[in-house]
Amino acid sequence: MSAPSAHAFARSDRTALGVWWWTVDRWLVGVVGILIALGVMMSFAASPAAAARMNVGDPFHFAIRQCVFAAMGATILIGVSMLEVKSIRRLAFFTYSGAIALMMALPFIGHNAKGATRWLTIAGFTLQPSEFLKPAFLILVAWMFAEGQKGKGVPGVSIAFCLFFLAITLLLIQPDLGQTVLITAAFGAAFWMAGVPLSWVMVLGGTAVAGLSSTYFLMPHVASRVDRFFSPDQADTHQVDRAAEAIAAGGLFGRGPGEGVMKRHVPDLHTDFIYSVGAEEYGLIFSLLLIALFAFVVIRGLYRAMRLSDPFEQVAAAGLFVLVGLQAFINIAVNLNLIPTKGMTLPFISYGGSSMLAMGLTMGMALALTRRRPGAYAPGEGLANKDGLT
Repeated sequence: MSAPSAHAFARSDRTALGVWWWTVDRWLVGVVGILIALGVMMSFAASPAAAARMNVGDPFHFAIRQCVFAAMGATILIGVSMLEVKSIRRLAFFTYSGAIALMMALPFIGHNAKGATRWLTIAGFTLQPSEFLKPAFLILVAWMFAEGQKGKGVPGVSIAFCLFFLAITLLLIQPDLGQTVLITAAFGAAFWMAGVPLSWVMVLGGTAVAGLSSTYFLMPHVASRVDRFFSPDQADTHQVDRAAEAIAAGGLFGRGPGEGVMKRHVPDLHTDFIYSVGAEEYGLIFSLLLIALFAFVVIRGLYRAMRLSDPFEQVAAAGLFVLVGLQAFINIAVNLNLIPTKGMTLPFISYGGSSMLAMGLTMGMALALTRRRPGAYAPGEGLANKDGLT
């Protein structure tokens, strides 16, 4: 997704696209566009090896599909980022409700793969409802926190916790511990940013740690992954070992586009371990650049979010940027063997329709909430009155 030039629209242009262009954070749009383009490029690098491993005839099957997903994700991102705040809340409500309904149906009509039932197969397209649940969930809990703070009798915090427990219960049924950890961490961040007492945050954190620890004893596949991580000499660590070899083989500047060798031996190289493919073909400098791009999105996003004047918009936008950053961190940490494997995509980079479309939705919501609007930013921040918008 390439952004239009800075002079594509006149400041007096009051069409929907013109107003969007002069109110949205164009730096964030541009960097996300770069990430999407890099994802497509890396998909072309990974697709032939992935197709060969999965016995797919067309070597560029996954790359071509990723191009379609990227175009759809970019369209969703731009379209959602044009919405007003009230429309974002409505969209979040219907998205959360739809995702919850589909997740409830998964045990009966879902597609089982690798011991988990997380996907629905619809007309040849595999849909993972939990990907769309995440941004909608954060918008709703931020809304409930804000309503609870108004002191008008709305039990916002209680409702937020009900939404949280419903979401993680359905995730654990699948089971999907990675998404459960991600949603819990993002919920905790939103909980803290909403200004609740620190003691409440500590209680939530302690409960989360206790719950996460219990999964080691309750879920055999979790125990297996943890054991492999802490005792690699006594377990099968094929995935992370091959990924580590691919990353090491890339050196400083990489083997070159399409020249990767170790990637052929990396399972899920086009999805969960695509970072290792990029590291082998483009090297350490590219890997660090990729991390820097994600860091820029999170830091600039939080900078904009923390200066919003409305409590709901502030917590919701910050939560969405934290969500993107946490997911990127978890994926890269798994590739570098810093944490046990989680089975989580790298935002905008990994192959997958659900991931790309859901990330387009996530970033579209975040950009919509941080757009310049009259009164959106606190006086003196230099954002609210800029570009003659008030």
